[in-house]
Amino acid sequence: MPQTSPIQPHGALLVGSVNYDDAETTMRTAAEMLGGLLRRIPDGEVGKRFHWIMFQPDVLGQTDGIERVGENPIPFPAGIDARPLRIAEGADAASLVLPPLGYASAALESYEIFRRLRDQGVIAEEVRFQVSLPTPLAVVASFFAGDDRAAIEPVYTAAILRELDEILAAIPHEDLAIQWDVASEMGIIERASGYGAVMDAWWPGDPFDGLVSRLASLIGAVPLDVEVGVHLCYGDAGEKHFIEPADAGNLVRYANAVIAGSGRELTWLHLPVPIERDDEAYFAPLAGLTPVDELYLGLVHREDGAEGAQRRIAAASGFAPEFGVATECGIGRAPAGSTADILRSHADVAASW
Repeated sequence: MPQTSPIQPHGALLVGSVNYDDAETTMRTAAEMLGGLLRRIPDGEVGKRFHWIMFQPDVLGQTDGIERVGENPIPFPAGIDARPLRIAEGADAASLVLPPLGYASAALESYEIFRRLRDQGVIAEEVRFQVSLPTPLAVVASFFAGDDRAAIEPVYTAAILRELDEILAAIPHEDLAIQWDVASEMGIIERASGYGAVMDAWWPGDPFDGLVSRLASLIGAVPLDVEVGVHLCYGDAGEKHFIEPADAGNLVRYANAVIAGSGRELTWLHLPVPIERDDEAYFAPLAGLTPVDELYLGLVHREDGAEGAQRRIAAASGFAPEFGVATECGIGRAPAGSTADILRSHADVAASW
């Protein structure tokens, strides 16, 4: 039976993007407002990374053998061209040489800011620098179609792992935390229609098994002395999911399978909570979740702040013995001027570690 009184959440997680213009503002503000709630701080995914993977077509489109689909650019904020991609006729996908994807260079630049702020005492010594990376599946599923998906997936996977290796080589492992951002996978599990198209798998066999093995492999690519987390997500285009989950059941099913299949332990797991779900039915599957060191529930929403978060905390309390708080996705696309209030809501409902 659910317990009768809400638990006190401990700790907070910044999922990734934060709606500030630069990494230093993000880190300073997070450290000042959330302090002892945070075990790791991201750079806010500023610049072209503000909308997750939407800048990747501009990067991949520079590759000999990869073409943009359509004659006219699809304009997107920050000067991004959102047109999808295809492998050029006659090109051998396995021979494509992708340029640097931009994640490692951004991480190395932001880490220097992180280290300077830590040296100045702005960021506590024990806090790690968090780098969020997309799963290769997300980029492949979002920007390629048909047979090109199977052809480009190993090429892009190798490229994102090169980015990871560059980060691992440059940033001291004791300072580093890697988060894998996982959204398209949930769309395939849910057989969602996505943002206008059905989200489906392109490999043989049970799609679920393929999704588990892919994410487990990415987790295993992170060395044991580096923290690793997973952010499960249902999308955030226009602050709207590609499908509203019936409950947390598929999140728990996928997380449990990935944890069982990974070669190392997860440091943290983040699960989203839709704003309208403050009912026990949504949270009931959490009773079957494999324990992780840190569980964060994305139950903080800008629209109803601490009051709404408290309702969702109360509903979750009977099914998760302990958890921290987060937003359901990054807040890089939140309306201008709303970021401080969102951060404050975390502090209003959670206690420090």
